[in-house]
Order: sequence, then C-alpha cells, then structure tokens
Amino acid sequence: MIFPEGTCTNRTCLITFKPGAFIPGVPVQPVVLRYPNKLDTITWTWQGPGALHILWLTLCQLQNHVEIEFLPVYHPSDEEKRNPALYASNVRRVMAEALGVPVTDYTFEDCRLALAEGQLRLPADTCLLEFARLVRGLGLKPEKLEKDLDKYAESARTQAGGKVGLAEFAAYLGVPVSDALEDMFSLFDEGGNGKVDPREYVIALSVVCRPARTLDTLQLAFKMYESQAGGGVREDHLSCILRTALGVAQLPVTSLFRAVDEEEKGTITFADFRRFTQLHPDFAEEYLHPEQTRFEGCAQTLSAPSPNGFCTDFSPENAEEVGRMPSHGKLD
Repeated sequence: MIFPEGTCTNRTCLITFKPGAFIPGVPVQPVVLRYPNKLDTITWTWQGPGALHILWLTLCQLQNHVEIEFLPVYHPSDEEKRNPALYASNVRRVMAEALGVPVTDYTFEDCRLALAEGQLRLPADTCLLEFARLVRGLGLKPEKLEKDLDKYAESARTQAGGKVGLAEFAAYLGVPVSDALEDMFSLFDEGGNGKVDPREYVIALSVVCRPARTLDTLQLAFKMYESQAGGGVREDHLSCILRTALGVAQLPVTSLFRAVDEEEKGTITFADFRRFTQLHPDFAEEYLHPEQTRFEGCAQTLSAPSPNGFCTDFSPENAEEVGRMPSHGKLD
C-alpha cells in the first residue's frame, strides 16, 4: 500500500498527493481510513507528542476503533495516464469527497519551507510558498534544480541586470509557456511591464531548494548582483536581494546597509555581510523587523477553507498546525 500524501495530516484536509503511485497509469484502489474515537491517539505525526506518549494514551483507552472504506477501483482516462499530476489530483478529489474534507495544494515541503530555521525566517505574507507550488506545477523538482543553481546564477549574472519577457523566461527555464508559468512570471513582474529579472528567480529558487541555508542563498545573490570587478552591491541591490529571499514587496534595509557599510563606501561585499551576521546573528529581527521580537512559529488553527475547497491561508503562523496532521488515506 502507498500513502499518497507522503507525510501526515490532521484529517482536516487532504494535501497534495505524491505522483509515484500514478506515474504507471494503471488503475488504483483508493482506501480511506477513519478513527471514530473520542480521543484520537492512533496516528503519529512528525510534530507533537512522541511515539511513547501516543502509545501510552492509546493503552489508556479500553477500545480503539478504526473504519476502513474501500472505494471503487479508479480507472484512469487517457489524459490522466499522460498526466500523473492530474490523475493524482482527481483520485484525491474522490477520496476527499468520501471523507467529507476539503483539499489543499500545499505539501509537506511547503511546511518545511515555512518553518525552516535560519537567520531569515519567512514572514506571514511571503509569496515564496506560492512560488514553490508553481515550481512543482511546472514539473520542476527542487532537488534536481538545486544542482543547477550555479548554472542558473551564472546565466543570470551575465545578463548584468537585463530583464526578459515571458517567452525568454520560458526558454531560460526550459519549459513551455503555460498558465502556471504565467503565474510564476507575474510574481516577479512587479511593475506589470512584462519583464522580469532572472536573478530574482534564482534567489527564490535557492530559498525553496535549501530553506535553512540562508547564507548560501545570500552568497549566490551577491555574486549575481555585484559588479564584474567584484566591487560589492549597492543598497538598492541589497533591498532586492532580501525582498526576494523573503518573498515580500517592501522591506526597509537602509539601517541594515549602513550598519554593514561601516566605512561608508556605498557598497558592501558578501564578506562584509557575513562578518556582520556573525556579530549580529539576530540581524533580521534587529534591523529588518525591529517592531517584532521574533517571528511567531505557530497558530491555534488552520484558516477556514475557501468555497472551492482550497485553504485560503498557509503561512509560518499556521505551518506547525499543518505539521500535526495524521494521515488517513492510502492506495493499494
């Protein structure tokens, strides 16, 4: 049997299914699980009480019930055979209807991204979670893309800040123009003039591929933005780098830039920035978000699902709640 979510959920929704079971294009047997107990101690998740705690609570109940429902065998259409993602999505819809829960297009990897430890924690209004979803929608795998980050970065650097249109952006990524690509393009087209800077895409991709390695992402960004002579980056460059790395539209960086640029050269190098972060490990809270003592890491509940069944909010504030989701579906 295969648990298609690839992780655990708390049964309030079905998250994105992994494509593995659907790639062969053969019929599958969906099975849904329910635990009609007053206190659910059956499932174990990647956050929350430990396994021994769960075992003890289970033994404290005289009876523990589980319902297993075998749904009709799902035979894929020709289109679903050609498109495993569509096949997975349609099977998930059938299972969600049987369970009476909504679906969400976010994944365990999105939760890891939102909760990644590092000197730059993603804020609540980040668009990088949407960016990560679109990367998957284009069939691009972050684990493979990570190996090509340097190649993408060098290509973006040679353009020296030159911007590209949608067709050029598609050629840069090696994918056809599609609705998902247009959505991704719009994330970087802030001015709405039909042009984007590929350096911003590389920074966002680096964050998605290695969310906890903040300095690696910043070092890559400095290489792309500094002059060919290696003279460092200006304040406006630093603003663009950090806004893209955090996935926000506005970010005050003047005080941070001046603190790093002690010699008032008007530019800073990555070596300057790294030395500063070693002396000020909490620089993000001190200089970028001085009104906040820290980024909050959890919330009490998930947002209510929107009418179409998709969650309307997924941020670092509710990511830990997603992490406490025990699984309830499987495929034979």
